Amino acid sequence: MIPAALTPISDAWHALPEPLRDPVALAIPFFLLAVILEAGAAALLDDDRPEAERVAPDGRPLPLRGAYERHDAMASMLMGLISVGTTSVLKLGALAVYALLFTYVAPWHLPTDAWWSWVLVVIVVDLLFYWTHRIAHRVRIVWATHQAHHSSAYFTFATALRQKWNNSHDLIIWLPLPALGVPPAMIFAAFSLNLVYQFFVHTERVDRLWRAIEFVFNTPSHHRVHHGCDPEYLDRNYAGILIVWDRMFGSFQAEIRRPTYGLTKPMLSTNIWELQTHEYAAIARDVRAAGTWRERLGYVFGPPGWTPTATGAAASATGAAAPAEA
Repeated sequence: MIPAALTPISDAWHALPEPLRDPVALAIPFFLLAVILEAGAAALLDDDRPEAERVAPDGRPLPLRGAYERHDAMASMLMGLISVGTTSVLKLGALAVYALLFTYVAPWHLPTDAWWSWVLVVIVVDLLFYWTHRIAHRVRIVWATHQAHHSSAYFTFATALRQKWNNSHDLIIWLPLPALGVPPAMIFAAFSLNLVYQFFVHTERVDRLWRAIEFVFNTPSHHRVHHGCDPEYLDRNYAGILIVWDRMFGSFQAEIRRPTYGLTKPMLSTNIWELQTHEYAAIARDVRAAGTWRERLGYVFGPPGWTPTATGAAASATGAAAPAEA
């Protein structure tokens, strides 16, 4: 029974198209509260690390643990706010395609009132997230959509909000689900749950958790590795909710020391348009300068850091956090 005072909110919620009934949007107040609490902790708690641990292996000074920089944090939060709008528009377009597949192609329809249906969809969407995320780090044109999330030298709850504005590759990878009978609303809800979970792994204020949790789930320790641009941390820990995918598919790396956060070629700007688009511009410049179609295709679909003379091993060593010079 919905309280009378909440009836208008409930009616408005159900009047929205399915892609816009986004739990991420409902979680925004909790995200902001977490940012405020973490920023307060950063201001009040001292960083007691030895001076030697405040410098990255490449000599780059590391921010204080859990620190906030006002312009960086504001850029992250603004990018997240815009992302809610742009991805909702793209999901509206995807809904039409999903609905057609679900209605006319799916051989059967997954029940929405069974608990096992939701568990199944959450696990399958999480597996697809793993592979989508891995592709985003290994295919440059997709990396161009994702690299903004990795561009901050800080690792805080605010960094979690530094989201991409173009989620078209996610929507493409989900296409088999409605064709197999998964209701579109369940797909969107499961992915939103995945994103809400991931918000809370973007922090340096939580150390390693109980070993069983660390073995099964993505945790702040695991995700700190993912945001590191140190050679031993590149292209690791793609998990959304379950770290078991990384363990199964050979991309797991335990946290052995504090990572150096950000891109291997630091992006110092806090201009949100530049943060979102500079890699697209770099791809365009490389394609224009390329001499053959093989080179053009390599610059677009090869891994970040690919060059015509790079071997597969060299390109991989460059890492997913290495965009071309902007």
